[in-house]
Parts: sequence; structure tokens; C-alpha cells
Amino acid sequence: MNVRSAGTSSKAKHKITIADVRWADLIILMEHKHRERIRSGFRQELGYREVHVIGVKDRFQFMDPRLVEELQSQIDPILLVESAP
Repeated sequence: MNVRSAGTSSKAKHKITIADVRWADLIILMEHKHRERIRSGFRQELGYREVHVIGVKDRFQFMDPRLVEELQSQIDPILLVESAP
């Protein structure tokens, strides 16, 4: 599995691009506001890609252990379903 990380904020270390969206088979977002930003900027590129909002508030510092734990608990079940035959 290959993954990329990108943000929707203009202050993001790597702001999401059209190339990122086209590259992705699956997009996982932390908050509903992120989905709305992605939809408004990349509606056509999203096509039929799977988009999941996991409902984790964007209030943590980068790699905060609590954030990592929360992301794993929310994302692991999505990945299990996506990888099922």
C-alpha cells in the first residue's frame, strides 16, 4: 500500500493538489470541512473515488501519540473493508 499525506489549509506542509487526488484510490479525511474543501476544489477529479470522513478534530500537533492512536483506530477498519476480496 502506498500512502500520501496532504492538507487542505494554505499553511499545510503539503497542500493537496490535483495530482494527489488523481493518484488516490481512497481518500480519508479527518473532518467534514475537509471534505467540503476537497469537493469545492477538485469535484471533477474526485469522480468515483472512495472518500471517508473519520471525524477526528484537527487539534493535535503533528505525530502526537494521541492523534496517531485515534487515526489508527478509525482508519484500520476502513482499510480492512477496502482490502477485502
